[in-house]
Amino acid sequence: MGCRDVCHYCTFAKAPKRLDSAYLTPEQVLAIARAGKEAGCKEALFTLGDKPELRYAAARAALDEMGYASTLDYLRAMAELVFRETGLFPHLNPGVMNAAEIAALRRVSVSMGIMLETVSVRLSERGGCHFGSPDKDPAVRLETIAEAGRQKVPFTSGILIGIGETRAERIESLLALRNLHDRFGHIQEIIIQNFRAKPGTRMANAPEPDLADLQWTIAAARLIFGPEMPVQAPPNLSERAAGLVEAGISDWGGVSPVTPDHVNPEAPWPHLNELARATASCGKLLVERLGVYPKYAFAGDSWLDQSLRGPVLGAIDADGLARADNWAPGDAAQALPSLLSTPGFTRSAAMDRILAVAERGDDLSVQQITRLLAARDGEITQVAQVADDLRRRICGDTVSYVVTRNINYTNICYFKCRFCAFSKGKTSENLRGRPYDLTPDVVAGRAREAWDRGAVEVCLQGGIHPNYTGQTYLDILRAIKSEVPGIHVHAFSPLEVYQGAQTLGLTLAEFLDRLIEAGLGSLPGTAAEILDDEVRATLCPDKIHTAEWFEVVDTAHRLGLKTTSTIMFGHIDRPHHWARHLLRLRTQQKRTGGFSELVPLPFVHMESPIYHKGLSRRGPTWRESLLLHAVARLVLHPYITNIQASWVKLGPDGLAACLQAGANDAGGTLMDESITRSAGAAHGQEMTPEAIETLLANIGRPSRQRTTLYRDAPKERQVASATANRGAT
Repeated sequence: MGCRDVCHYCTFAKAPKRLDSAYLTPEQVLAIARAGKEAGCKEALFTLGDKPELRYAAARAALDEMGYASTLDYLRAMAELVFRETGLFPHLNPGVMNAAEIAALRRVSVSMGIMLETVSVRLSERGGCHFGSPDKDPAVRLETIAEAGRQKVPFTSGILIGIGETRAERIESLLALRNLHDRFGHIQEIIIQNFRAKPGTRMANAPEPDLADLQWTIAAARLIFGPEMPVQAPPNLSERAAGLVEAGISDWGGVSPVTPDHVNPEAPWPHLNELARATASCGKLLVERLGVYPKYAFAGDSWLDQSLRGPVLGAIDADGLARADNWAPGDAAQALPSLLSTPGFTRSAAMDRILAVAERGDDLSVQQITRLLAARDGEITQVAQVADDLRRRICGDTVSYVVTRNINYTNICYFKCRFCAFSKGKTSENLRGRPYDLTPDVVAGRAREAWDRGAVEVCLQGGIHPNYTGQTYLDILRAIKSEVPGIHVHAFSPLEVYQGAQTLGLTLAEFLDRLIEAGLGSLPGTAAEILDDEVRATLCPDKIHTAEWFEVVDTAHRLGLKTTSTIMFGHIDRPHHWARHLLRLRTQQKRTGGFSELVPLPFVHMESPIYHKGLSRRGPTWRESLLLHAVARLVLHPYITNIQASWVKLGPDGLAACLQAGANDAGGTLMDESITRSAGAAHGQEMTPEAIETLLANIGRPSRQRTTLYRDAPKERQVASATANRGAT
């Protein structure tokens, strides 16, 4: 790549006559990008010289032949091509840009960058390394960075040390960048890059900064920008990685398994396994990120072009880092990913202290719970093992399950929950399934069928039909109990109870009393999603608020009615929301003791409206799903003793894994599961008692059939379920 500048240390830029062609062809660009995609890359880094067409006639001619007005016009087309064809996210280092050029490139990239290098004007004078390089004028570069801030572009910058600047000038350069970040908030990382002398340049014999000098500058950057700013130093330009971590870096930058460092081709990238081991030796964990940092990925409405927001959300985990695998809840085609530990991983003393608090049953803080949920690498096994040891101590090794039938009596709903693919309204005909509304007699008939197959309960939930009142729910209960007096009716979410009471003009206590009199045995703790109004305001804005959900549950508990509790996670929520949710459940359980269990429900994204609009992640990662079960065991101890894993969301293998990470219950046989399947899950509608018991036997765990309230299922029911389901799949 050519460049109109003539920096005295650079071997990257070359005159077009020394190249086979001034620019890569689109086919060459795509070949490199596809090789990167195959190797697991997430980012396509485009690094260019500054406007070579203004210096070289050959560059101008090449652009004319390809039909591009400028190098940056060519760059825009190549970035768009790579993203469209490979899904790699473009990060652009195109040099100095004006406002129009930044606006055009913002539409095809998740981030951009330009190294400030230095604010020293001395170095642009005769004898300085930047003499003859108009784009290295500090004022010009600072204006490019400022304009990127005005246009809300996640931006990378930094300084190059050892090119003739003084330490005072380094400080001035860092302060200039901090001032711009204070104004616009757009600088996502600071790079401290050390000069390397290269043969064939005017600075071939110039001294290079030693490790101590690099450490001093990194430490200065950390002090100037504070603890939150990512500070980066290239790992291939230093001999001792640990020394850079000790000085204050938090990021290694881009490391490619496909292409060399084109700016420093003499310094090969370290192998990722080597880098992970070096990072572990410093007591740190190596994690992968995208070209856009988490802060900006989560605020895509402000920082990303609309075409890139959904894809970025689909590529990140709950911490805003790169998803480590393609697993998603409900996807039966994906095997469980391996959760590997880096050789040399050292246990964190801070993590040990948090786990000790949890094992004692003491209250954890939001910050402590969030730290548990952030476990990675060898920490995952550590957290899961402590949770499973606690499960064994509290619940033993026997895994319980319930023979039940789900009856979703209507999928017509006037609420507009943005995650729901089950309910049908005027705008949802394109979603899976046709609208239906079962009569009480049909519901009772299905309860009879469930009883005949050995069920101890039916679980009833549905949409909030605009014609339903509290009397509808009472009629359904009476029909079931008239048909099957002995079956336990586990029915009606807090939303349905709240709406039912309002339509009859009753208090919650009065309506719940009537439901109990009509035969209600317990409430499912659904309609919870995330019990944090910060999330609910976007996810389900017209649904009951957190306080109203707990008002229903608290009233039910005080009337002697047990409820389950749930958490649906992995959409627009973050780990600190999960922590708040778990703590609110713990507080409620301390007051009333009315929760029978917690059921973590990983978000199934495939048919969800909020996902299709590009506004949510594609469910939690496998790491997050496993950890949520383990951390729930720890946070809720000793108050909620049963943690259930959902085979519908996790699949049989996921169920087995969670039962070895703190969960003790395998949920229900279901018979007719429709809500999760409407969202796109493909793990089936039923798991027979035989299938559940075989799965448990394969992981060395005994099983027991239970009732809704965790007593042993009557022998007669066990025999009936075995007889009725023998040979079923």
